[in-house]
Amino acid sequence: MPNLLHLDSSADLAHSRSRALTAAFAEAWTARGPEYTVTRRDLHVDQLPHLEASALHWPESARQPGASIPDGAEALQQEVIDELLGADVLLVGSPLYNYTVASTLKAWIDRVHVPGVLAPAEPGDVQPLAGRPAVTVVSRGGSYDAGTPSEHWDHGSPVLQLILGTALGMDVHPVTTSLTLADVLPGLAEFSERSHDEFEAARAELVGLARTL
Repeated sequence: MPNLLHLDSSADLAHSRSRALTAAFAEAWTARGPEYTVTRRDLHVDQLPHLEASALHWPESARQPGASIPDGAEALQQEVIDELLGADVLLVGSPLYNYTVASTLKAWIDRVHVPGVLAPAEPGDVQPLAGRPAVTVVSRGGSYDAGTPSEHWDHGSPVLQLILGTALGMDVHPVTTSLTLADVLPGLAEFSERSHDEFEAARAELVGLARTL
């Protein structure tokens, strides 16, 4: 059965744009039939601990002799890795917090980016997730238009592309919606209509992806 791994990381459980958009994708996915299943991991509600030991960055065969790892840490990491390996499609909701991904999502990234396991340790190593679709939904409070001073301030989207696309070899489909604070900050009020239009366009794109991936 096709399985979707649905990750959310927004700390806003009531008004989050990224949560609303990932929910639209998941709804369209399950509407394809009962065989289209979803594994949900809410990284804000059920937070992963920060990596307990540097040895977890590596497979057991590449660790320094005598590396100390707290009880349960390896089992938790394997659980997270197995969830990803068991997914036919990955869906990541990622609001931009202080110009990058939320720390809760970073904790998940640290669990799965393991050279020699999911990422290659040497040139030519197999990438088990190569070619598998990953849909990233990045919501941004402000504007990052080309030619503006904030053009390169989005450091979250490149992280997701680098880890999921370059390192893990997944087929990344990035979807963004900007100016999500236009209805909150007076200085952005003039962009309210654009904010709404971008959100609706992102939702339509995600529904289309959910019906085809």
